[in-house]
Amino acid sequence: MTRLPVLAPESLNADQKRVYDTIAGDKRRQATRRFKMTSDDGTLTGPFNTLLYAPGVGDAIQQLGGALRFESSLPGHLRELAILMVAARWRANYEWYAHAPIAEREELDRNVIAAVKEGEIPEDAPNDVRTVCSFVSELVHTRRVSDDTYAQTRDMIGEQGLVELIAVVGYYSLIAGLLNTFEIGVPEGEELPFGE
Repeated sequence: MTRLPVLAPESLNADQKRVYDTIAGDKRRQATRRFKMTSDDGTLTGPFNTLLYAPGVGDAIQQLGGALRFESSLPGHLRELAILMVAARWRANYEWYAHAPIAEREELDRNVIAAVKEGEIPEDAPNDVRTVCSFVSELVHTRRVSDDTYAQTRDMIGEQGLVELIAVVGYYSLIAGLLNTFEIGVPEGEELPFGE
């Protein structure tokens, strides 16, 4: 049960309604996924209900999320790898539940996904996967990136890709913070990836 009441569409003020309409009608809703953006009663699922409580900030957050998912130069498997690393670090059940299937669709190897969930990376993972893992791991654990890791990652994805990768880590850390603070779990009947 979430700590924040779920807001019914008919109860929203004008600013909240604008954010709701953007989230409920955008590319995320249209993307093939195993979960719905709205419940049968029209309320937003996952982290999106929380954004309605601060519509000015919430709108900026959802716009950044859309840009990172649908307008980024990062290859999809590397974007989803970074998201899963953040989800595992935060033990954010909903974030993992939502993005593990997307990572599979983006052709991130299942063995890599399983290893990331355990905080590991198989040594036989492709170079691009190992490089992004090193970058994200250093960034989230030491809050810095070594010169070697920086250079390897820059050479692989370029400077634009570096900015976008850091933004993915920051954005999904924000989302994980919302999910964990407000105790937003996976849908009823779904297994908790990290337990309680």
